[in-house]
Amino acid sequence: MKKTNVPVVTLAIFMTTFMAAIEGTIVSTAMPTIVSDLNGLEIMNWVVSIFLFMTAVSTPLYGKLADSIGRKPVFLFGIALFVVGSALCGQAHNMMELILFRVVQGLGSGAVQPVAMTIIADLYTLKKRTKMLGLNSGFWGVASVIAPLLGGFIVQSLSWHWVFYINVPIGLIAFLLVVFFLHEPKEKVAVKLDVKGTCWLTVLLLTLMYVLQELGSLNWLITAALVIVIIISAVAFYHAEKNADDPIMPLSMLKGREFLALNLITLFISGVVIGFEFYIPTWMQGIKGTSATIAGFAVTPSSVMWVVGSFLIGGLLGRFGIRKTFFGMLGLLVIADLLLLIVPMQTPFWVFCIIATMNGLAFGAIITASQVRSQVLVEPENVGVATSFNTLMRYLGQTMLVSIYGITFNTIVAGQIAKHPALTQAMMNKIVSSVKAKELAANLVPQLRQVLFSALKGVYVVSMIAIVISILINASYKRQKEN
Repeated sequence: MKKTNVPVVTLAIFMTTFMAAIEGTIVSTAMPTIVSDLNGLEIMNWVVSIFLFMTAVSTPLYGKLADSIGRKPVFLFGIALFVVGSALCGQAHNMMELILFRVVQGLGSGAVQPVAMTIIADLYTLKKRTKMLGLNSGFWGVASVIAPLLGGFIVQSLSWHWVFYINVPIGLIAFLLVVFFLHEPKEKVAVKLDVKGTCWLTVLLLTLMYVLQELGSLNWLITAALVIVIIISAVAFYHAEKNADDPIMPLSMLKGREFLALNLITLFISGVVIGFEFYIPTWMQGIKGTSATIAGFAVTPSSVMWVVGSFLIGGLLGRFGIRKTFFGMLGLLVIADLLLLIVPMQTPFWVFCIIATMNGLAFGAIITASQVRSQVLVEPENVGVATSFNTLMRYLGQTMLVSIYGITFNTIVAGQIAKHPALTQAMMNKIVSSVKAKELAANLVPQLRQVLFSALKGVYVVSMIAIVISILINASYKRQKEN
């Protein structure tokens, strides 16, 4: 049997990370333009949340398949689906089409990142794994530096549709490298798919997401019915996993308090990440009137320092342990979010760069440490599932928090518009784009910016609550012995 070419396969993994990072950052950079062009401010969070939801709901299934039939076929399927979804998103001509095509893209994403991390775990020893994950984050950082400039150029010179096409050539090259250079044992393994568990998990997450997205517009009777569905599906999922021969999410993993605590922290902090990266470009364009390119660069220091945090975390854990390290990093997030809550409208651009720097350092340290530690705390045969579960928590946290952000944002906007009869939702769709804002009456722009400013402050109140909850969780467990 041929041996895997470790350097080439690692390069392919880095390329898929680069592809995912380019997609995330460019979409954030282009979102104000997309919203303004398609008149979709009220449902813009669906573009992000539906992608995150499909990633979250498919991640455990891919993790189980990767442990059962091998990493290679699952990884290739994920890359292919992500590329197809990206191409379809580039063809979207209205908001509903874009949301629909993001479903396909999200299903591909559910395999790409967690299986890539599992392959790294297969290829490298624990000592080298942390370094490789840090280097992998480096590609995320490089992509995030390039993406704002590229996204701004595409939006201003071509069309926002092209921000999705950039994934296609990168994905195709990575696909071919994996096909020819990753070699796994050819023995066939009997696959026992946990169909019941997967179905109940899907119902649980889909219902939860819908409730979070539409909470402000649902009457109490429908809300109560949906809550009952959530409870029933959660109980059914628990029993399905308890009785399954080969569960999609072994409940034994959740018995470890450290494993559970770390993944819950990942859930909340990942939500804080999306709140910062998704709404800061809107702040830059809508309030400060910057171009799409400059708006994207406001979060670039976060991406760069994410890499630094990933590299530093090994030394920090060795010196202080995971709980003390997390307390320090969560404290840094409190300071950064507090600054977002107290800064005035006319805050200079460099202040946001400092906030992004603090956020990125903490994000990189917390997410990387949680990922590596989750792999260590489970049995070797469950590394793929543990990696997928950690990734599930990341995407689920982003899905849940972006929904809550959307409710908070839209509620504040609606309340503020009601107080100003001269303002309309159509005007709000334009103010978030520095280009479309020029079409508005000059005397209305300050009022519209004040409405947007209030809504964004509400978003970061939610982020602060998530950080505080994470601090409480970090204080709730004792360090577990490694397997």
